[in-house]
Amino acid sequence: MKKALHIFLAMALVVGTTGMALANSLDAKVASNGTPSLEQRLSGEVRHELVMIPQYTLFDNLAYRVDGGTVTLTGQVRDAIVKDSAEQRVKHLEGVERVDNQIEILPASFNDDRIRRQVARAVFNDSRLSMYAIQPVPPIHIIVKNGHVNLEGVVRTQTDKDDAFIRANGVPGVFSVENNLQVEQPKGKKG
Repeated sequence: MKKALHIFLAMALVVGTTGMALANSLDAKVASNGTPSLEQRLSGEVRHELVMIPQYTLFDNLAYRVDGGTVTLTGQVRDAIVKDSAEQRVKHLEGVERVDNQIEILPASFNDDRIRRQVARAVFNDSRLSMYAIQPVPPIHIIVKNGHVNLEGVVRTQTDKDDAFIRANGVPGVFSVENNLQVEQPKGKKG
């Protein structure tokens, strides 16, 4: 009986020591790569906070960069409320030490408002692109400044990207279209 107890205690000691060594090696990996995991967590939380702004529409573009505890907000919005709300929502997140708010407020313009509506109608009335309009936060954002259009966001295929550009470029009164749409990478592929 005494021998069985010694064997049991020895096994427990080996398992405990192995578990501690494994935990320490995992901690070392997290410590050496701790910043990316913090940045990944913050990045997800920042994105969530930005898309939850009630006034955020397809005519606004919010982007961000996380560098340690600093979050840099960029993009263009039609309303100062969206810019201020973005900063307020992000600066209260755990791990955020500083917010650098570089969001541009677009000038008010009846002509730009008309172009926004017409570009949205042209893009989302296309049968191939209409699926992007039904999402709570459409992945295609239409930014108009002084008659110049920027398409921002993510689409599934190169054909969708090209089609959105052609549709936007065909709207009367548009001086230029910059197509910054990104094409999704197929799952499992990196490039």
